[in-house]
Amino acid sequence: MSEETGQPEQPSPDGSIKKVATLVYALQAGAFIVPISFFAAVIVNYVKKDDVAGTWVESHFRWQIRTFWFGLLWAFFGVITLIMGIGYFILIGLAGWTIYRIAKGWLALADGKPMYLEG
Repeated sequence: MSEETGQPEQPSPDGSIKKVATLVYALQAGAFIVPISFFAAVIVNYVKKDDVAGTWVESHFRWQIRTFWFGLLWAFFGVITLIMGIGYFILIGLAGWTIYRIAKGWLALADGKPMYLEG
């Protein structure tokens, strides 16, 4: 157990894995301009998922994958309810939530922190 943080020590990922997580955050952010990049991001997550197993970067992959699937679900509801008028509010809320998730995750990654506290 680490004396300074009180968290169990985890294997340190190599720099390339951290770069992959950074790429995924960049692709997610880029989805506001080129929406297909959101799908590219989750594909990268699933392809590289085994490479991050057991490292603190794994929590970022879980965070990114959940951002994709919940975002897709709410986008579906937002589009379906556009004709009722409430879809606009759902989609605006979704955009804010997505920006928050990308920013929080990317900042934690830059600081070398996992997204979820263990234990």
